[in-house]
Amino acid sequence: MTSLRTETVAVRRETRPAAPRNRARRWTAVAFLAPLIVYLLVFYAYPLYRNIELSVHDYTPRAFVQGDPEFTGLENYRDILADGTFLRALRSTAVFTLASIAAQYAIGLALAVFFHRHFRLAATLRAMFLVPWLLPLIVSASTWSWMLNSENGIVNAALQAFGIGQINWLTSPDTSLLAVTIANVWLGVPFNLVILYAGLQNIPAELYEAAGLDGAGAWQRFRRITLPLLRPVSLITLLLGLIYTLKVVDIIWIMTRGGPADASTTLAIWSYREAFGTGQPDFSPAAAVGNLLILIAFVAGLAHVRLQRREEAG
Repeated sequence: MTSLRTETVAVRRETRPAAPRNRARRWTAVAFLAPLIVYLLVFYAYPLYRNIELSVHDYTPRAFVQGDPEFTGLENYRDILADGTFLRALRSTAVFTLASIAAQYAIGLALAVFFHRHFRLAATLRAMFLVPWLLPLIVSASTWSWMLNSENGIVNAALQAFGIGQINWLTSPDTSLLAVTIANVWLGVPFNLVILYAGLQNIPAELYEAAGLDGAGAWQRFRRITLPLLRPVSLITLLLGLIYTLKVVDIIWIMTRGGPADASTTLAIWSYREAFGTGQPDFSPAAAVGNLLILIAFVAGLAHVRLQRREEAG
């Protein structure tokens, strides 16, 4: 009986510190999560709240100073949807975004597959392709503006050597969107190259060797092995490319300012121009256009999550 009582007391003594230990672990977990939560609240949640708040009020420079903007509800959204610029900007955004991410991915994948074959100077050439990614955007945009200049640009000079006449890349409504798309593709290829090349490194070389022994050619190995196993990396690359391209402002603004005749005006350019580009800031419509871009990016993110879950379930 005495031994049983002694064992019971010992067990109680051993179990008593469990609650303080669990509490300490919870506080440790909270301490690790706190910086992330603060970061998300300060740099994501609060700016999003402010953007929504801007879009449902009539914020003018006077209202910013006095702090008494008029509440307008969804009027700013109705105004931008009824504006003639909206459909043109939406079309330009779709063309610019889809063309950019498709070309960036295709070129980046081709270069990643090329550099996946180990050869001399591969690392040096791969590093050189990162130069567009490292340059300041204002430098890249200014360089492309000079190269595509109608009068003395190097691109027109090269085309004239082949008997092709002058092309007004930046001043014609027919070619301005193409010009800024080419510049944006050049900027985005290095990112796609890095991510896809890293994805290729995770594909076992034994699969290619086994396929080669079975008589599979280069195209069959690419279609049957590379593309399927690279799909998760490809999806996240395309998603990030979509989000980045939707918010491109600097390249287009420096090269064409959205012109001529709104030919290269995307939703991001329209938002920036309403807020800062006219000399008469109109922040509320600009915020409403920005929220539409956020909504598009959010829908794309949900689609990516759904595709990923479907693949994991399958």
